[in-house]
Amino acid sequence: MRLKWALITVLFTIVTVLTGCEPLMVLDPKGPQAQTQADDIMLSIWIMLFIVLVVFALLVYMLVKFRASKQSKDYEPPHIEGNKLVEAICIGIPILIVAFLSYVSVKSNYEVEATPKGYEDKEPLVVYASSSNWKWHFSYPEEDIETVNYLYIPTDRPLEFKLYSYGPITSFWIPQLGGQKYAMANMVTTLHLAADVPGEYFGRNANFSGKGTAENTFDVKAMPEAEFDEWVEEVKSTAKPLTEEKFDDLLEPGHLGKSTYTGTHLEFSPPPTGENGGHDHGSNESEEHQNDEHAEHDSHEHSEHKNH
Repeated sequence: MRLKWALITVLFTIVTVLTGCEPLMVLDPKGPQAQTQADDIMLSIWIMLFIVLVVFALLVYMLVKFRASKQSKDYEPPHIEGNKLVEAICIGIPILIVAFLSYVSVKSNYEVEATPKGYEDKEPLVVYASSSNWKWHFSYPEEDIETVNYLYIPTDRPLEFKLYSYGPITSFWIPQLGGQKYAMANMVTTLHLAADVPGEYFGRNANFSGKGTAENTFDVKAMPEAEFDEWVEEVKSTAKPLTEEKFDDLLEPGHLGKSTYTGTHLEFSPPPTGENGGHDHGSNESEEHQNDEHAEHDSHEHSEHKNH
C-alpha cells in the first residue's frame, strides 16, 4: 500500500513540475530551417517510441507465454535449429530503420545547408558573425553598421551568416531559427537561416571555449523589414564610429554588454580568405574565388614558361 502511494506521489510531482516547463526551443521553430530539424527530431522520437512499445509488448508476451509451467523436472523442450523468418525480421527491420533515418538525415542536411525554402528568389541579408572571448560581433557590410552581443534581423528575408572566430572554436546557434555551426579561426563557414515570425530569440555559443562559455550569449530580435530599415537609419544617426583601437579593446577577453557602432571592423580587420590560407565553407562564392585563383595561377605559370 505504501509503495502504491509513493508511486502516485512521484507521478503527481513529475506531472505538476513538467506543466510549468516552457516548450523546448528546438521544438518551437520560427523559421524553415528550424522547422525541418524539429520535424526530424519528432520523427525520430516517434520511431523510437514505436520500437520501445513493440519491444516491451514482445517482452510481456514472452514472459506470459513461456512462464514456469507444471511440467516435470526432467522435461526437455524439443530442439529447434532456428527460424529463418524470425532471423530475417530481427536483422532486416533494424537495417530498414537505419536506412530510412539515414535518408531523412542526408536529405534534411542538404536542405538546411541551402537557402531556406521559399526564399530562393530573395536577396539575402549578409551578416558577418565573429566571436571573441566571450563576445559576439555582428557586422552588417551592406548597412555599414556593427553590433556587439545582440542581433537585429528582418523577417521574411533569407539570412546568410559568415562565421569565424578571433579566438578558440565557438558554435553559433539560434535554436528557434536553425542548427548550430562552428566559427573557427582562419576560415569562414556559411550558415543559411530565415525568420518567419517577428519576436525575440535566444542565441548562444554552443561549444565550450573556456571559463566564460556559459555567458557567451546574445539576443536576437526579428522584425518586419520596414522596421529593420528604420533601426539601421537610427543607428547611423546616433551610434559612434567603430575604430581599430576600439575594436582591439573589444577583442580583449571578458564579458561586455550590448553596444552599437557605425562602420564595421571588416575595413581594418577583414575576415579570413583563401589568400591567407582560409576557406569559405558553405558558399558558392568560395568556389568561384578558388576557380579565379586557379586561373590566375595557370596564367602566371604559362607566362613564366613563355619567358624561359
